[in-house]
Amino acid sequence: MSMALRLYLSNDTSARAAGAGLLADAWSERPEVQLIRTSSRGAFFLEPVVERDSPDGRLAWFRVIPEDLPSILSGRGGTPVRSIPFLMQQTRFTFANFGETEPLVLDEYQARGGLQGLETALRITPDAIIEEVRVSQLRGRGGAAFPVWNKWKVAQQAKADEKYVVANADEGDAGTYCDRMILEGDPFRLLEGMLICARAIGADRGYVYCRQEYPAAAATLRAAIHKADEAELLDVDGEFFPIEVVEGAGSYVCGEETALLESIEGRPGVVRAKPPYPAQSGLFGRPTVVSNVLTFATIPNILSWGGAWHAALGTEQSRGTMALQLGGRVKQPGLVEVPFGLTLRQVLDQFGGGMAPGSRFKAVQVGGPLGSLFPASQLDMTICYDAFAQAGAVLGHGGIVVYDHQTEMVDLARHFMAFTAQESCGKCTPCRIGSVRGVEILERIQAGSGTADDLLLLEDLGATMKAASLCALGGRAPYPVLTAIEHFPAEFRNRLRQ
Repeated sequence: MSMALRLYLSNDTSARAAGAGLLADAWSERPEVQLIRTSSRGAFFLEPVVERDSPDGRLAWFRVIPEDLPSILSGRGGTPVRSIPFLMQQTRFTFANFGETEPLVLDEYQARGGLQGLETALRITPDAIIEEVRVSQLRGRGGAAFPVWNKWKVAQQAKADEKYVVANADEGDAGTYCDRMILEGDPFRLLEGMLICARAIGADRGYVYCRQEYPAAAATLRAAIHKADEAELLDVDGEFFPIEVVEGAGSYVCGEETALLESIEGRPGVVRAKPPYPAQSGLFGRPTVVSNVLTFATIPNILSWGGAWHAALGTEQSRGTMALQLGGRVKQPGLVEVPFGLTLRQVLDQFGGGMAPGSRFKAVQVGGPLGSLFPASQLDMTICYDAFAQAGAVLGHGGIVVYDHQTEMVDLARHFMAFTAQESCGKCTPCRIGSVRGVEILERIQAGSGTADDLLLLEDLGATMKAASLCALGGRAPYPVLTAIEHFPAEFRNRLRQ
């Protein structure tokens, strides 16, 4: 009797949405097939992708339907994975395992270098761990891009009976999904990063705050924690380090670290005034390091290969690689990991493959629903924190959404301001009231009853929200509106009352 052929099929949510689940259902009882459910390579425009081994490495078939099985079994028409242009042009370190491994098989994670960073961290002192992170020049991969080592040092030096490590998996920005991919596809990497941080600051407990919309991610992470516990990995300086998954209730503002902490404590997700910062007084009033999933997932390689290795990648002020997530009206949506320093145009052309058929470029938004809109004239901007800051923009979590010629900018601006009004926690007046007033003004313009004074009023309102809001939700809310007016003024003037 011949052995079943191993076929590799992603179990990622995006792959399942594209039809991977249908393939699994159709082939699960086929005796000639052994189906291995892996993480995703992130080339979502090719999903569902099916791979098999060959003497020269993996072969892949794209946009597979159940009836393609005979071709795959015979090896006809397969493309070598290493020759897929979308993947060839990337530099993957944090996402090196993706598409290769089964997410919950710890032996596979270790065989590909996993846990080496934790082993290093357990051999050296907490001060030496923080020094490696300082040398790496790693900045938080969320919105603020704060130096990671600084946050760790403050928490380490703080005196308290307990300290905490919290992973922010409340990935609420439209067009972002790299945290979800890590939770579903390489959860041990996140846990390793959290354990290294716990060793550095002397933490006693960890939490992962996962957004309500990620049930598969939460389930996979809980299973990974259980397996790590069974393998006796949840240990820091001889003490058990429990890690708990807490699921949010669907609030966007809980992506802000203090609102997230309020939610974990069982209260409504309302932003706290700062200072004190969480590293000084965070969860339950104790020192807490809060970082997003991608930040923690970057840590193991830094401890494995050294801070200098990480600092050698990227640009002067933005070291390492960034996970960019392409979406919207591009030909090739998917996840891209590259060193900082490419331009927006290079990313859209090389990885996005240009515009989707029948579409013409109009604008791109980077950094989620609070991100600035860029027209074609700004596509040569370098993807790094400082270039974006100089342009009054944020790189944020690396989400890139492309809009085409059919997008009405007045309608889009109203959509984003309404999103802020809906998601405001209500703690501060500029965000709570300002966003509602912004929606009213934009709806007047939509209806054709607005005036030129309304455009000036939006500018004035935006300046107030930027300067006086308590957190980035209100502070960033005006940016998509004001950049839409700046770059597409005719669309707004044409909707005003004549």
